[in-house]
Amino acid sequence: MKKIDSHNHFWKYHPVKDAWITDDMKVIQRDFLPIDLKPILEENGFDGCVAVQADQSEAETHFLLEQAKENDFIKGVVGWVDLRNADLVSRLDYFSQFNKLKGFRHIVQAESDENFLLRPDFCNGIAQLEQYNFTYDILIFPKHLSVALAFVKQFPNQKFVIDHLAKPDFKQANFHEWEKGIREIAKCKNVSCKISGLVTEADWNNWTELDFTYCLDVVTESFGIKRLLFGSDWPVSLLAATYKQSYAIVEHYFSKFSSEEQERIWGKNAIEFYNL
Repeated sequence: MKKIDSHNHFWKYHPVKDAWITDDMKVIQRDFLPIDLKPILEENGFDGCVAVQADQSEAETHFLLEQAKENDFIKGVVGWVDLRNADLVSRLDYFSQFNKLKGFRHIVQAESDENFLLRPDFCNGIAQLEQYNFTYDILIFPKHLSVALAFVKQFPNQKFVIDHLAKPDFKQANFHEWEKGIREIAKCKNVSCKISGLVTEADWNNWTELDFTYCLDVVTESFGIKRLLFGSDWPVSLLAATYKQSYAIVEHYFSKFSSEEQERIWGKNAIEFYNL
């Protein structure tokens, strides 16, 4: 069984570039590079990972591609490009030369416009991705799910994956808006979902595995086994748990599933989605 962690980050920490890493996140206010992750992946039986952008610049995309070039265990990169750029096609032509570049992401959750995904210039950019076989990672909060539904329906042949289950509110266990939205968007067969970032949306100091069971039930029932990908969200997950603890939540939940189903969650779906 090939095991792939579908969601990691690497960075050389800079307080201005990485201003989102606030002072209550001191544990991740430092460099995190492939040399730090490789032994952790090996210890937990993983064959590789997908590196995902954390900064919105083409420099970030090049940084991740350089890490992937130097480290074979990084099987794919989800980078950033300005999808609103009028000259986007030439940028996609350029980026298509990099075999390990699998897709793109925008930090939509941080945009002040809650309808950002529906902006004509952004949608025009998304419409260009399919011809290059690039994927798109959707990073949103539950309040954005209805907008995301209208968004993905415009592009029935584009491969989308929702990061971090769309960040349900584990702290308050308030799942009504989230569940309604996630069940609707899961009806779109071109949308997958990452089981990632669980602990970072929980109470960092007081979570238990049971906090996540209800939402894991919902996404498993809604998306089905073939559209779920495991991702650790390391090193952001270190705010609340060790890598092994984050992994164990998902491992324990799916331990009752068949070996074929587990094989899909742990790697096969990621390999197929990102064409690794």
